[in-house]
Amino acid sequence: MTFTVTYDPWLTDGVRLRLTGELDLSTVPQLDAVLDDVAARGRRRLVVDLTDLVFCDSTGIAAFVRGDNRAAADGGWLRVTGATGRVERVLQVTGLWDLLRYAPESPGGGSSTAPAGPTGVPEPVDPPSRSVP
Repeated sequence: MTFTVTYDPWLTDGVRLRLTGELDLSTVPQLDAVLDDVAARGRRRLVVDLTDLVFCDSTGIAAFVRGDNRAAADGGWLRVTGATGRVERVLQVTGLWDLLRYAPESPGGGSSTAPAGPTGVPEPVDPPSRSVP
């Protein structure tokens, strides 16, 4: 199965990432490259939609932690949403589900006035998504 990352700018300093496929040792460099790119563009609030992610190993978990740490250093955050099945279980077992779960009403969740999309993540208010195969 292939891995893709698509993303939409969200609000003024945020971005919504959508991960599809399997996130593992061979695909995590793609996610890291996108995280580097959005950080370089000044995007400090990242919502990562995991609805279509079917597998995530420890390297993927580490990428989420690195992304959150980098964003936090600039006053932002990385949050995940939409995880199900094995991906949700890995996040729960590692304790990251409670730490990184996107909850708009929580102080770290970055509530916004943008309307919510089908996964509960606010819809983008900027240009269309980009895709990194």
